[in-house]
Amino acid sequence: MSTIATSSASGLTIFKHFKDLEDPRIERTKKHLLLDIIALAICAVISGADGWEDIEAYGKDKHEWLRGFLKLPNGIPSHDTISRVFRRLNPRGFQDCFLLWIESLNSALGLKLIAIDGKTARHSFDGKSGKSALHLVSAWSVENHLTLGQVAVDSKSNEITAIPELLKILDVHGAIVTIDAMGCQKNIAAEIVEGGGDYILAVKENQPTLYAAIERHFQDIDKGSLPCVAIRTHVTHDLAHGRVEERQFVMSAIPEEMSDKKKEWHGSKSIGKVISLTTRNGIETSEARYYICSLKPSVKRFGEAVRGHWGIENSCHWVLDMTFDEDQSRIRMDHGTENFALLRRLALSLIKQDNSPESVRRRRKRAGWNDSRLLNILKGRT
Repeated sequence: MSTIATSSASGLTIFKHFKDLEDPRIERTKKHLLLDIIALAICAVISGADGWEDIEAYGKDKHEWLRGFLKLPNGIPSHDTISRVFRRLNPRGFQDCFLLWIESLNSALGLKLIAIDGKTARHSFDGKSGKSALHLVSAWSVENHLTLGQVAVDSKSNEITAIPELLKILDVHGAIVTIDAMGCQKNIAAEIVEGGGDYILAVKENQPTLYAAIERHFQDIDKGSLPCVAIRTHVTHDLAHGRVEERQFVMSAIPEEMSDKKKEWHGSKSIGKVISLTTRNGIETSEARYYICSLKPSVKRFGEAVRGHWGIENSCHWVLDMTFDEDQSRIRMDHGTENFALLRRLALSLIKQDNSPESVRRRRKRAGWNDSRLLNILKGRT
């Protein structure tokens, strides 16, 4: 069994990226190797584990197979040991190792559209200690379904400070970065442009003068008050879950009357509007959203980017809640919450590289049932 596993695992490269991770334990407590614990946790979470006890149970059931490529000098660590290691592990160091693996994929895949968005792990709060629920601001490669980095904050309002920290981690050169209204800040726009990227920032009332100027411009266009203004439009239609959705994308170069805004928002070249018309049970609702962009007016590119950003809810956040049970997780102590969140995102990124048409839930199950399938997922495209 071990010989077969060793042979099958010969193409594994992901674990090498964690070999320099700093061990938080003192020497006399190192009964189990840190790399073994990390590798066990990654394998287990891919295969359906949603907590420390699950990781221990997976390890015991797969002990003989795991010995084919892990050392495991003292067998499978207990869930208490696994928990203690991840609670003490430096999240930034753990993430840096994860990003080394991501970088090995970047050169092969390229990253064109990066969506930055926040998500709260709702049951990660601890009322006794006064610890609030963990809120993570993550960067997601839309085309390649990869988590590119995350920064933890203690509330959604702190996304404004977290996004610049996240941008320091990312290489945005040549990419389009999309951010919702919370991240619509002048310094964030400048940092993206200075990093060689472009931005599409949602604009709401938290930028009142900018919002009013964009809204007024498109209203004047709708009224026919600006007949000479060049605009570009694109319309899409979707039918899903019993509702019909029509989206009208409109884009314009920044008008002369907004020249002061153009100077304030570094690199800005265009503004956009998206009207969403949804019909369900014969009732139609509409919603308008506004954007400021560093792109030259290209409405199809704008539409693809905006739709890609919305897709993070279905491709990442919804999957983490419904398939990885993140919203119900009660892991709360020390760095354990943040590190387990990164384990989920690492597992999701790996699973998404598998081109199987099956759902993520089914792919997780099959990885747990079929060791060869798991090894193929672990190998990714590295």
